[in-house]
Amino acid sequence: MKRISIRMRVTLWFTALMSLLALLVLVFLYLAGQSSVKTGLRNQLVNTITSSLDEIEYEDGKIEPDDDLDYFIGGVYLSIYDAEGRLLYGRIPSAYNGILPFRDQTLQTFSENGLDWSIYDVECEVSGYGPVWVRGILSSEGASSAFSLLFHLACLALPVFVLLAAFGGYHLIHRAFLPVRRITESAEQIGSGNDLSLRIGLRSEESKDEIYRLAETFDRMFGRLEDSFSREKQFTADASHELRTPLSVILSQCDFSLSGEQTEEEYIHALETVQTQARKMSALISQLLTLARADRGQDRILRETLDLSGLAEMVALQIAEPAEQKSIAVHTEISPGLTVQGDETMLMRLLFNLMENGIKYGREGGNLWLSLKPCGNAACGTVRDDGIGITPEQLPKIWNRFYQAEPSRSASRDGVGLGLSMAQYIVQAHGGTISAESEPGVGSVFTFRIPASEKNQKKL
Repeated sequence: MKRISIRMRVTLWFTALMSLLALLVLVFLYLAGQSSVKTGLRNQLVNTITSSLDEIEYEDGKIEPDDDLDYFIGGVYLSIYDAEGRLLYGRIPSAYNGILPFRDQTLQTFSENGLDWSIYDVECEVSGYGPVWVRGILSSEGASSAFSLLFHLACLALPVFVLLAAFGGYHLIHRAFLPVRRITESAEQIGSGNDLSLRIGLRSEESKDEIYRLAETFDRMFGRLEDSFSREKQFTADASHELRTPLSVILSQCDFSLSGEQTEEEYIHALETVQTQARKMSALISQLLTLARADRGQDRILRETLDLSGLAEMVALQIAEPAEQKSIAVHTEISPGLTVQGDETMLMRLLFNLMENGIKYGREGGNLWLSLKPCGNAACGTVRDDGIGITPEQLPKIWNRFYQAEPSRSASRDGVGLGLSMAQYIVQAHGGTISAESEPGVGSVFTFRIPASEKNQKKL
């Protein structure tokens, strides 16, 4: 049974159920028909005999039925007997031999020569004569024949109906399982060909039943897997590229130092270059580990009540020196006393990354603005610059790891494109949101919102 397909198993179950239902219908039809025939015969006999009782009279010492009374009415043979059982009036069918005794208001049956007969007797009192028996005899051949014909038609029709229902059910189940076959084939193609771009792609005009929704779910899952694998491949390629550059510099400086007699200044310069590149690699690896732990949900946030206003002032002072090297003026507008529940190191990195990004892509002699103020039950911060800006096509991609809006000019800038990814992660880890707006040649605005601490919320 396990080797039979689901389609065939459902069809067999459906057919067996319909067959059982047809059998029950036949049994019910037979029992109900027999009861209906018996009731119909009884009613016909009772009605005929009851209507004839008023027509029996006694005149001149003998029973004289009315002229309206016929001995054969509607297929019923009427006969009248005295108390001793002698026939006084009427006729009886030739097949009846008179062996059944009289039973008042009781339906009796007998068979003779392949025919079934029903007998009904009524005892009545004739004025001036005494008791007599009125007997009605009716052949059940007509009613039985009609019922037999109906029953045989049902015996023929119900199996045909079961077969048609089984065929229709099989066809319906076959059509219903076609999408499942397409899902299976698509999954096999994706698995064998490692092509996550394939989709099941059920037509939108098809009925949106449970299987259609299942196919849509698979398509969305394949889309997420494709996107995830693509980002992982890109991440691996970008990380390898970013690590290869400082490694190449370190190796070249080492080869230069070991190539022969160098001056003390040259040795010092080589060591300083190696140190700078090693620190760059260390920072890159640290950020990658942080993001990797965040992806696995293993990076824990050390939450404590922090003065975000004080942290912002501190970061603004730290960023002043690199900003001065590009003649960028730093402007701050920080509301005092804003507190949040968060990790001090991560929140400082958030502010530093956003402001460093403004300096990196700002123009010489430009400006950088940092503002922090309360908004509802949260602290809202804004970092704005008047630098090169970002095109609308590039703006959604800036949160991707290793993405840089100006690849052609990135070599001249420090950084590997992880700053905004880290900023987004930090804000989301603190239950906040971050967004960016930009216009090429005008500048960029980064806005973040972090829930304030309970103490600060009461003040707000």
